[in-house]
Amino acid sequence: MIRARRARIVATLGPASRAPGMVKALAEAGVDVFRLNFSHGSHDDHAAALKAVRGAEMALQRPLGVLADLQGPKLRLGRFANVEIDVKPGHKMRFDLDPTPGDETRVQMPHPEIFRALRPGMLLLLDDGRVRLRVGERTDEWADVTIESGSKLSDRKGVAVPEAVVPVSALTPKDREDLAFALRIGVDWVALSFVQKAEDMAELKQIVKGRAACLAKIEKPQALADLNSILDYCDGVMVARGDLGVEMNPEDVPVAQKAIIRAARQRGVPVIVATQMLESMTAAPAPTRAEASDVANAVYEGADALMLSAETASGDYPLEAVGIMNRIMERVEADPLWPSLMDAEHAGMDDIDADALVAAARKAGEAQSTACIVVFTTLGGTARRMSRERPLQPMLALTPKPETARRLALVWGLEPRLGKEPASLEDVTDDAVSGAMTFGLAQPGQRILILAGTPFGAPGAANLLRLAHAPSKAKGARKS
Repeated sequence: MIRARRARIVATLGPASRAPGMVKALAEAGVDVFRLNFSHGSHDDHAAALKAVRGAEMALQRPLGVLADLQGPKLRLGRFANVEIDVKPGHKMRFDLDPTPGDETRVQMPHPEIFRALRPGMLLLLDDGRVRLRVGERTDEWADVTIESGSKLSDRKGVAVPEAVVPVSALTPKDREDLAFALRIGVDWVALSFVQKAEDMAELKQIVKGRAACLAKIEKPQALADLNSILDYCDGVMVARGDLGVEMNPEDVPVAQKAIIRAARQRGVPVIVATQMLESMTAAPAPTRAEASDVANAVYEGADALMLSAETASGDYPLEAVGIMNRIMERVEADPLWPSLMDAEHAGMDDIDADALVAAARKAGEAQSTACIVVFTTLGGTARRMSRERPLQPMLALTPKPETARRLALVWGLEPRLGKEPASLEDVTDDAVSGAMTFGLAQPGQRILILAGTPFGAPGAANLLRLAHAPSKAKGARKS
């Protein structure tokens, strides 16, 4: 189960895919991390899905990650007396806190925090941007608005405020319950929705306390403005193009995607590109050519992983969607142009010693005689540093911790596997060579680069780079 590609696949589990047999088939087809979407499904559904992933992991002998995606705050209108009203450009109405069902003149918006954030002239987007409004007079309890575009408005439609930071916690009471449950059943990653500022991620990290890796979903313009600070608190980041596309102009979303990927790669933070990657495959057995190009472009940009949502959660062709995404990734990485793109950008050095060693390993790996790189890691930091350099050789990450192996399943180019804690330099060399040959990453006589840290078993940065050669016959490994 060694992948023939470096980019990873995240697939959402749902009614179409959470059965144990389907989960195993999806992993065989190419899924590296499975997403549990807490906007849908019950806790029992998610617990059963996680159990199915662990069963597939055992059957395939390959670590599989599980990502819990929290719903986040959903800002919505109240209800209309007749469920729906007709609107047109120039139509005026009032939003207020009164729970009485609305009509053409007024409707409830049960979020005082929005009223406090509004200013005259601000833009409001309703129903995923289908209705655009402009704010007129406002107080902390109501706002007069004018419709700029749209034709209908119905109950409980979502409200987006792209031009203001709404003072609301990214963790709702529902999210806190879901988070406690997700940590209890043992997920590997937690994704926080509608992050606006670094403090949102700091709050999540404080609650999680290292029991899972924490990922920020960038889906609001305000998060882009505070991206570097947000990345300080991230173990991973997601380009959530769905909601981001609601609050930004369409032409700005690709630019934002590139900016997020570039910033994440510079920091060595794994980055997922998500939403509508192969959307047409929810109902068709093949993607559009534009979708195939979208997937390919994310791979060319060096994203760690690409995500499937409805395609696998509720679509008619979940296996086919994973299969075609896998094929597109492999085809891009076979392009003679692709290696130069991966080599075009390397991160700066934060920790001088560790980063210098990792950069040296990447340079040494360029020799044609190098078959693979083996990284020994306890918490995953050394492996992520090596991945950040985007070496073209296969990378085997050996760790004694199952949770580390599962978290690293999301990271570009890494093949995480469980291994015992080495006790000596001889163990490091022998285990690296044995692992490389067992998994078919090195042939007899080929060179293996080994990256590790001492003292063994203590989390920390790499401080050891060794060269070894796979034995030609029954001889032991040769060290350099």
